Amino acid sequence: MSFDEIKARAREMMAPHMGNLILVFLLYMLITSGISSVTVGIAWILVYGPLTLGIAGILLKLDRGESFTIEEMFAGFNDFGRPLLAGLLISLYTFLWSLLLFIPGIVAALSYSMTFYIMQENPHLDASSAITASKNVMMGHKWELFGLFLSFIGWWILSMFTFGLALIYAMPYFNCAMTVFYQNLKHEVTR
Repeated sequence: MSFDEIKARAREMMAPHMGNLILVFLLYMLITSGISSVTVGIAWILVYGPLTLGIAGILLKLDRGESFTIEEMFAGFNDFGRPLLAGLLISLYTFLWSLLLFIPGIVAALSYSMTFYIMQENPHLDASSAITASKNVMMGHKWELFGLFLSFIGWWILSMFTFGLALIYAMPYFNCAMTVFYQNLKHEVTR
């Protein structure tokens, strides 16, 4: 799929659930930014994985045309250990790769970007296996994902000029596009 097709599908996914989706990402931004400004990151690590797993579940439901409740963003806390460990390992690996230089850190983040989608669809996988699966699925596709991220550069710039206000729409939009990218990638890999 082209970036335009991915974005069109993402907008299509968002449309019927725009209010709740914006509320989920607004809550996510408030929780994670509030925690990271108050602590040195320990509390952030505790909520990052479970919240991201819950949001991945919501996004996958939207892709299937299903509705969701806002409470589902906290569903990752029901399976606390797996997403906690995944978030911790992703943060640690990305940090360690970033010590080499900035670019290896970006490559690592792109490699691990599908971990929570994979965990959501495969509840039997442990954190390490999901990270490995994400690396495998992203092999040869990191540049494409980086291009998708760059295609949102206008939204990121607008967010800076609006002091983050544009993120209310840009975050759900980008994450829906990531979900479409993941689904497209998954179908391509299984062919």
